Amino acid sequence: MSLPLPDPFSPPRSRAGRPARLGVVPTVVALLAGLLTAADRADAGFSPSPSRSVTPTALPSLSPSPSASPSPRGGTFTVVAAGDIAAQCTASSSSCAHAKTAEQVQAINPEFVLTMGDNQYDRGTINDYRKYYDTTWGKFKNKTRPTAGNHESYDPAGFEAGYKSYFGAIAFPNGKSWYSFDQGNWHFIALDSNLFDQTAQIDWLRADLAATTRGCVAAYWHHPLFSSGEHGDDPVSRPVWQILYDAGADLVLNGHDHHYERFGPQNPSGKADPNGPVELLGGMGGAESYKIKNVRPNSRFRLSGTNGVVKLTFTDSTFSWQLIGTDGKVKDTSPTYACH
Repeated sequence: MSLPLPDPFSPPRSRAGRPARLGVVPTVVALLAGLLTAADRADAGFSPSPSRSVTPTALPSLSPSPSASPSPRGGTFTVVAAGDIAAQCTASSSSCAHAKTAEQVQAINPEFVLTMGDNQYDRGTINDYRKYYDTTWGKFKNKTRPTAGNHESYDPAGFEAGYKSYFGAIAFPNGKSWYSFDQGNWHFIALDSNLFDQTAQIDWLRADLAATTRGCVAAYWHHPLFSSGEHGDDPVSRPVWQILYDAGADLVLNGHDHHYERFGPQNPSGKADPNGPVELLGGMGGAESYKIKNVRPNSRFRLSGTNGVVKLTFTDSTFSWQLIGTDGKVKDTSPTYACH
């Protein structure tokens, strides 16, 4: 992968030949303000403070798909992400959370929207997509880059039938439910974890990673390898994590468990590793919340009982995010990470 242009704060190189993660200016500001935990400071490349320690509760061939309308490199852009979104309710109900999370997407007005599966409950039928999801998050359909979850696979009309009918070529740009695209110096990879047992997707992923010239990589799908929630860790994602780790990927986004959680950099075995991706679990897009059950190693922050969206900020060489609740308030702020 190509490297971002060097700058005066260019960090040391990692095993993949890309910069190891170190916090840049926004992280320094947060550190001085006392907003980061000791673990966050360590993740961002700072030594823990001895005086403060806070514990926050597809393709016919193996050729990679061409990225749709690649953008020129350079500049900062904003993305909104969430999974587990549209319960069977509408804005006419004051308790309908996906109507409220959609309001936050509209207020943020991101470059594009990522969904990490289970976009429509309970079985992802086309009728339910039209009746519920489309009335709220459907406002952003043309700039949404979705993935499917297990509830999309329950459609009585066929496997992911409603999902495919609703999103069409947006979710199946090459006839398969996995694809990639570029924005700035970032390469984004959308995967279908319902089909991680298919060698076609795995082979495509390897080829896609080998072909990209972008300096930073983010991948997203539904089932998380690591989760402190009710579903817990899902080993179906481990082989994909290994491939991404070997390629020096930077960020993984998942859903499935209905809570918010962020992890420090780690390897596919769950051991802290500055060369590993950062996992963001964002299953709070509108569905009923799940409880935190078993806190995993390297979990840096967890929040249950709150619906919202994740507002991510990407530059040519860094990324960070905030969790925005349905009340429009910031519920969590990540460190700023540098790409590998």
